[in-house]
Amino acid sequence: MPVTRASQESHSLIRLEGESNIASASELKEALLEGLAGGGELHVNLEQLTSLDLSAMQLIWSAGKEAERAGVKFVVALPEALSPAVRQAGFEQFPGLGKHSDPAIEE
Repeated sequence: MPVTRASQESHSLIRLEGESNIASASELKEALLEGLAGGGELHVNLEQLTSLDLSAMQLIWSAGKEAERAGVKFVVALPEALSPAVRQAGFEQFPGLGKHSDPAIEE
């Protein structure tokens, strides 16, 4: 899973592509922690993912909760095709669920 990170003045962007699985969990965790520490909004673009495993779901969900506690805006672009897997895993409050094609995701 390639993870691309970019920082803008107002936000950090993390883009994931391909398959997300346990083998890439540490890379995703590092990117999310750096994004949260960046001080601005954190945008996560999952639109290019073909699969999202439970470890990635947990990391993104936890990052969303941490952002909420810290008062950081956390925006996730989740492809509609992955929504059923997220719901089946029990993440009804997953960031980005039900907000497809969110215009707030800035590149």
